[in-house]
Amino acid sequence: MEISPRDLLKGYVEVSSLPMIHLRLEEAINNQNKSMSDIAKVIREDAGLTARLLRIVNSAFYNFPSKIETISQAVTIVGTQQLSALALATSVMKMFKGLPQNLVSMDSFWRHSIACGLAARMIGSFRRETKPERFFVAGMLHDIGRLIMYTKIPDQAREILDAAAKSQTLLYEEERAKLGFTHAVVGGILLQTWKLPTSLEEIVMYHHNPKAATRYPMETAMVHVADIIVHSMGLGSSGEVFIPPLDNDAWDKLGLSPSVMSSVEEQVDRQYQDALQTMLADM
Repeated sequence: MEISPRDLLKGYVEVSSLPMIHLRLEEAINNQNKSMSDIAKVIREDAGLTARLLRIVNSAFYNFPSKIETISQAVTIVGTQQLSALALATSVMKMFKGLPQNLVSMDSFWRHSIACGLAARMIGSFRRETKPERFFVAGMLHDIGRLIMYTKIPDQAREILDAAAKSQTLLYEEERAKLGFTHAVVGGILLQTWKLPTSLEEIVMYHHNPKAATRYPMETAMVHVADIIVHSMGLGSSGEVFIPPLDNDAWDKLGLSPSVMSSVEEQVDRQYQDALQTMLADM
């Protein structure tokens, strides 16, 4: 029986909606009557999220000169939207646990995702983009569709992994050949279901085909290039064992010097271990 990307999300209670804490946080941020103190209060009600966010803002991710002791300080210094983006990334990580180890190592999956988030954020900084945390989140979530596949169709996912390895084919090409769609489409539809910004949806859906991105081509190109960089660095894996090809048009679109590529690698390498300890501490 043929399946569609939307079929994979039907009845999947665990991912049918975003964590309540993120929804409440967004509601508070978008309410003009709510103060920063109100927003900090929402975060403090989740002790685990509070601890994770404080670890992040005190890590090399920000490298602030002095320690941030409270969430109220973090909200003031980092900003509400940026903190909300980080809260989303860490909350999603908590949603996927207990996947079959014969399909994917969750540790390796998140290592790849975190590295891609760091690289995308770094590219954003080199391009002097505002609110670079949105690129970190996009990088973190770019392969989330694979987690849906591993959970909902584990036998077919195993076949696809084996076939890609045997034929030395890129995993997303094998997904398309066997299913008629890729993990990128599944991930994009998941973010659409969660009603996340359309920019995130398009970036995730087209990170292997940046030419198809019509509304957010620059942002999609950034995550596409970030993904290639971390694959070439061998930092974790979502199941792919080969390095996907770089879309030259996507690289040209960034308008960056080729030397930036090595600078991004150096910065990712510098922040990677600290980011892992920070993000994976209670996984």
